[in-house]
Amino acid sequence: FLLLEDIGDQLMLSQLNADTADTLYQSALAELLHIQQLPAASDRPLPAYDAALLDREMALFRDWLLEGYLGLTLDNVEKSMLDATFTRLRKGALAQPQVTVHRDYHSRNLLVREHSNRPGVIDFQDAVVGPVTYDAVSLLKDCYIQWPDKKIDHWLETFRKQTLAAGLHRAQSDTFVQWFELMGMQRHLKAAGIFARLAMRDGKTRYLEDIPRTVGYLLSASKRQPALRHFHEWLAAVAAPRIEERIGPVPSQEYLTQ
Repeated sequence: FLLLEDIGDQLMLSQLNADTADTLYQSALAELLHIQQLPAASDRPLPAYDAALLDREMALFRDWLLEGYLGLTLDNVEKSMLDATFTRLRKGALAQPQVTVHRDYHSRNLLVREHSNRPGVIDFQDAVVGPVTYDAVSLLKDCYIQWPDKKIDHWLETFRKQTLAAGLHRAQSDTFVQWFELMGMQRHLKAAGIFARLAMRDGKTRYLEDIPRTVGYLLSASKRQPALRHFHEWLAAVAAPRIEERIGPVPSQEYLTQ
């Protein structure tokens, strides 16, 4: 027989507000810590979040958003700049300690349960073994809702201490934040490309509204990375204005203060 639990239909996203955010995010991060420590099944090991997969994901940004939806024609200098950016982000991801990664851990894949403090977790079929900060950045820099840096920093530092105590890494705060920032850029490149693909290939145009927020994360993160200055300047001067023309304003993380 098969035993199933009804985990309800209250998405975390629908329950998030200024009053509930701390409790819901602490609960989600506690559950993530549990997921990261799950042992791999000996007969069915999870695939690795390897260089090839990271590169395929980042290419979605170029292929589907830049060249596809926005209609940009990239010259050789721009292509080389993107390649160098992708290389740096790939190396940053592969240098992190490896754990079990849900790979889509965010407020639309977590459910608030009526009689439990633990969230329901769905859409885990693409799980891999990958970077320790991947799911944390997916959750805290969510493509569907945005929070001020001060809140994100607090939640991230709490999670760093928890994962440190669990023996998942030995990183001090500055190193962990750098992992988190670079990992977020890789994820948001992928997500922006997927949103464009969903609109163009599958007719799901509602995902276009999430592209400005996602690219806003890229702008804010790249601004803090001197080694990615050329990418940041190009994104701000070329891609972001085209997104604003075609979709809507690209929000700035710096102006979120609540």
